[in-house]
Amino acid sequence: MIKFTDKEVRWGVLGVGAVCERKSAPAMQKVPNSRLVAVMRRDGEKARDYARRHQVDKWYDDADKLIADPEVNAIYIATPPNAHLELARMAAAAGKPVYVEKPMARTYAECQEMIRICEAAGVPLFVAYYRRTLPNFLKIKSLLESGVIGELRYVQVLMNQPAHPDVKSGPNDNWRINPEISGGGYFYDLGSHQLDFLDYLLGPVKSVRALARNQAGWYGVEDIVSASFEFESGVMGSGVWCFASSEASKTDMTTLVGSKGQISYPSFWDTYVDLKMDTGVSERYTFEMPENIQYFLINSIVQELLGQGTCPSTGHSAARTNWVMEEMTASMRKS
Repeated sequence: MIKFTDKEVRWGVLGVGAVCERKSAPAMQKVPNSRLVAVMRRDGEKARDYARRHQVDKWYDDADKLIADPEVNAIYIATPPNAHLELARMAAAAGKPVYVEKPMARTYAECQEMIRICEAAGVPLFVAYYRRTLPNFLKIKSLLESGVIGELRYVQVLMNQPAHPDVKSGPNDNWRINPEISGGGYFYDLGSHQLDFLDYLLGPVKSVRALARNQAGWYGVEDIVSASFEFESGVMGSGVWCFASSEASKTDMTTLVGSKGQISYPSFWDTYVDLKMDTGVSERYTFEMPENIQYFLINSIVQELLGQGTCPSTGHSAARTNWVMEEMTASMRKS
């Protein structure tokens, strides 16, 4: 691994779009020993507008030029997934650490190639699964590791989401439901966060049985996934993700069931954690999120690059999530 010798991480962002308005890039200006020094978008006017509004000194409309900028010493790839592999290849060739949005790529094979490229170049590869660093999710991990709910038996994920009106017009108007760009549908966009956190909490999944279908017929990729899975630890899991439900059935809940109690939590629409125990104890923990939701993960990346800590979300861990999603949607690809 190439040793990062600078005392400050100076970020360049490729694809400075919506996710960079609040979730990610502004945190690069707030984390100690970190600065956002350059942004890029193919539409130069939009790149210049972002730079002006966020007080960034330099902007580009060419990825090669940003990557070659000598002031930039770390690259954040904030494009849709179809560009992740090639941009990671370019950044690694320049010897610059890579931070990439989730899902890591369109396919598990692309994830493996990204890992190979970065390891060959000796640069670290990080992925934006920031729930691994948020306080509510760390509380879940702490509760589980404390043994308060006894031996963990299984985990159940239930997510029902009504279709947004724009999905009915087809994938040309929404890249998240165009598999050539995203790799899948909203399951890849949202379910990836839930599955990655379960990987962090429980370890790798070793086997999957699942059905994926498109029931509503509004676009060509899955809008429902029903899965059973098993972790290497022996813990069982099940999940249903439906992205064409009624408003009345809208649900976002994951439940960890143990021999002495259970832990329940939403992944997206709230930040509480519920604990219920056989003793009759019932408690709700509530949390405030940082203004920029990726702050803690970006801070962990900066700390690792500077030799002061470790980032919990790597190419290897994120690739496992892509493998699980592919296994869960394989029946849709074959149908």
